[in-house]
Amino acid sequence: MNTLRRTYFWPRTLFGRLTVILLLGLFTTQLLSFTLVYYERTRSSLGMMLNYLTRDVSSAVAILEQVPAGQRSDWAKKLERKNYHYLLYNISPGLPIDERTRQTIVEPLSKVLTPEHALMATLSPMQTNVLLVQTRLHDGSPLTIEILLGVLPLSESLIGVLILQLLVMILITWWAVRVATRPLAHLATAAEALGTNIQQSPIEETGPVEVVHAMHAFNLMQQRIADHLTERVRMLAAISHDLQTPLTRMRLRCEMLDDTLLKEKMTNDLDAMHSLVQEGIAFARDGQGVTESACKTDIDALLDSLTCDYIDSGKDVRLTGHVGYPIMMPPNALRRIITNLLDNALKFGQSAEVLVRMDQASHITIAVCDNGPGIPEAELSAVMQPFYRVDNSRNRNTGGTGLGLAIAAQIVISLRGELRLRNRSQGGLEAEVCLPVVMRH
Repeated sequence: MNTLRRTYFWPRTLFGRLTVILLLGLFTTQLLSFTLVYYERTRSSLGMMLNYLTRDVSSAVAILEQVPAGQRSDWAKKLERKNYHYLLYNISPGLPIDERTRQTIVEPLSKVLTPEHALMATLSPMQTNVLLVQTRLHDGSPLTIEILLGVLPLSESLIGVLILQLLVMILITWWAVRVATRPLAHLATAAEALGTNIQQSPIEETGPVEVVHAMHAFNLMQQRIADHLTERVRMLAAISHDLQTPLTRMRLRCEMLDDTLLKEKMTNDLDAMHSLVQEGIAFARDGQGVTESACKTDIDALLDSLTCDYIDSGKDVRLTGHVGYPIMMPPNALRRIITNLLDNALKFGQSAEVLVRMDQASHITIAVCDNGPGIPEAELSAVMQPFYRVDNSRNRNTGGTGLGLAIAAQIVISLRGELRLRNRSQGGLEAEVCLPVVMRH
């Protein structure tokens, strides 16, 4: 639980993590640089301002000393500035000032004024950001200098430049990380597609040296797997071809037997051997992926024709539901899937029903239901493995070869779909195939 909490806001993709790391690093560096520049700028501006303040106040006090008392009010208005102005009366002292303010403002003012101008500095009782520097002119008249204490404002142009720098930094980081991780994304896509199409084209070996090495190793692995599967099919084909002659001789000799019961048993064994070889070759071929191209297919017509063929052969098969429009789908691969599922359903049940529907126009779902004994829950996933049979007997009429569901599952995976098995509440098994629709017409 603690691990989940710690990684909840952490991106799951390499692209996202690298982007966050680089952005945090660049943003921290940018923030430190801005802080240093702003600190130096503040110190420089503050020094210039204090230098100007001391000279201006010294000149203003000298002028007020020279003009008649009746004209000082007009001159005080002329001498005031944006951050400080002059009052010709005393103000009740407020809070004491801190040492930093005394050293940076009060002491420089004391140095530029004559010793007769004794200074008393406090904060305004009404506004704590206003410094009151009070003294007296040579004739004893009070003089108060109100100085506004505040942080130097940031210029609008500086804020705009900072925002522009941040946007440029984000764009460059996004582009750099995308360029760096794109080869890895291609490698991941190729690895994902490898399970459905072993004959896909090799990926282009581009990118950083480490990624190129990984891509080269992946291409070699794909080629070795393809060669191995090709050799497997070639071997099974050769075995099938070589078995044809002895099987034919054995069938001829079987026909010459006088014992009818023995002749029937041997014929059944020969048929089982032939079927086993053919199904093994079919599994090896279909396990390499569907090479048939998708085309505009009328699913309703295909399923109707398929169920009619079973009905004509005396099987109890029903079709429920329809698609209503053609879709892009490899028809022979789909026919092979439904045929294997129907054969499996009719092997263990007396009837079968085919249910078809479209799910949000993006997936087609075809379910084959039977009224057989079903499959134990613990073996629902195992029955889709090759040569696995729930019935462990060697009776071909009940056990079979264990390849029907395995071949259907291989083809479904090649089509990027999913085959799910579940027991029905009313009895029997439901085999549901969910396939993505490439294109709707």
